[in-house]
Amino acid sequence: MNYVGETAAVGVAISWTASALFFERAGNSMGSLVLNLLRIGLAIVLLGLATLFTRGTFLPTDAGAQQWIWLSLSGFVGFFLGDLCLFRSYVVVGARMAQLTMTLAPILTALIGFLLLGETLSFHKIMAIMLVVGGIIMAMLGKRGNKLKFNVSFKGFLLALGGAAGQAIGLVFSKKGIGNYDPMAATQIRAITGFGCFVLLLTVIRFWPKVWKAVHSAGDMKDMFWGTVFGPVVGVSLSLFAVQHTSTGIAATLMGLVPIFIIFPSVIILKQKVTPTQIIGSIISVGGSVFFFM
Repeated sequence: MNYVGETAAVGVAISWTASALFFERAGNSMGSLVLNLLRIGLAIVLLGLATLFTRGTFLPTDAGAQQWIWLSLSGFVGFFLGDLCLFRSYVVVGARMAQLTMTLAPILTALIGFLLLGETLSFHKIMAIMLVVGGIIMAMLGKRGNKLKFNVSFKGFLLALGGAAGQAIGLVFSKKGIGNYDPMAATQIRAITGFGCFVLLLTVIRFWPKVWKAVHSAGDMKDMFWGTVFGPVVGVSLSLFAVQHTSTGIAATLMGLVPIFIIFPSVIILKQKVTPTQIIGSIISVGGSVFFFM
């Protein structure tokens, strides 16, 4: 059987793992708002160069109204609102916990289908949701003396949850609008919308001096560059390719493997402490996400 869509979805998880680690380090230094503006702007340029080579055009000028409407909505919800929350959560709770919360994205995608499209949720899917949520809670628990406590701020969790919701809704809009259109050009449409929203936001709150300061930091720009290559360029393009060649649910589930992939790099590169309970909770959460679509 041809598993090209599923293989692409696993590639997304690997790319997003690398991207999250680079972005966490950059975000702690330059701030999440500045990071979002710079990485989306760079993504537009890199995607344009890629499509210039593959399609002979730098911008998606051949996209129809259907693509622009739905992919722009996807970019607003996913690249702007969702990533606004997600990248702030990187600063508040770290990439590992943020990406663990992102395992809720495929569940939220299915719940949107249940609420808006009349799709049904079977008993085993309800059980899978409970596994995902239980695994996340388990991974967030720690000990203070003999008592259990939450090691993650509620604000950070809500921000990461907003990121998951943005990804879920954005994926639905992308599926609606992409059709047979080129995945990289479709990603560029999403990025253009997100970039415009961030330009407007940073102008309103007068954040441009911080942007200029970040641009002159070589270390931050290096982390931002590689995070952008693995995230909005390779990762997001592969995600759209994946939903073209397999079901949205299967693609979202395989993309949700990031919390498993990110554990060891977090320990080795970022020197974070990970307890056995957190590892088990991550595995349970991802396992529940996989079980949801069986």
